[in-house]
Amino acid sequence: MTPATIRLTVNGRAYDVAAAPGTPLLHVLRNDLALNGPKYGCGLGECGACTVLIDGRAARSCVIPVEGCIGRDVTTLEGLGSREAPDPVQQAFIAEQAAQCGYCLNGMIMTTKALLAIKPDPSRDEIKQALRYNLCRCGAHVEILRAAMRAAGHTLEALD
Repeated sequence: MTPATIRLTVNGRAYDVAAAPGTPLLHVLRNDLALNGPKYGCGLGECGACTVLIDGRAARSCVIPVEGCIGRDVTTLEGLGSREAPDPVQQAFIAEQAAQCGYCLNGMIMTTKALLAIKPDPSRDEIKQALRYNLCRCGAHVEILRAAMRAAGHTLEALD
């Protein structure tokens, strides 16, 4: 396909990118906009490493064509907070040390952020349900669940 100029709004900023309309959003985010929060994992939309928010909903950027994002708000991990002022979800993951290799972290954080936007006080089971399709190979599931629960405002002593 011939590249076209496509206007995207990513992390609150407008960008004009030259890309073929069927190009996966993930490739544009990483290669053209140098946003490395979303990771290439499986390329099939099954692992969650590439998760971004599109109009506030969690979406797998490896299987979303870039032209499907025209006129929509895309938020990546970089758009949540900064090193100096992390988003509350990011802060919860830091506090719980919810990473080993960190490859899945983008998907876990973005999915938790999307869940809390629609359900500010989810139960433990609702959090587990929301995160069930985000894969972590390192075995940091306990810490990830604790971080998501912390972000939701749950007291964590009951889990100890």
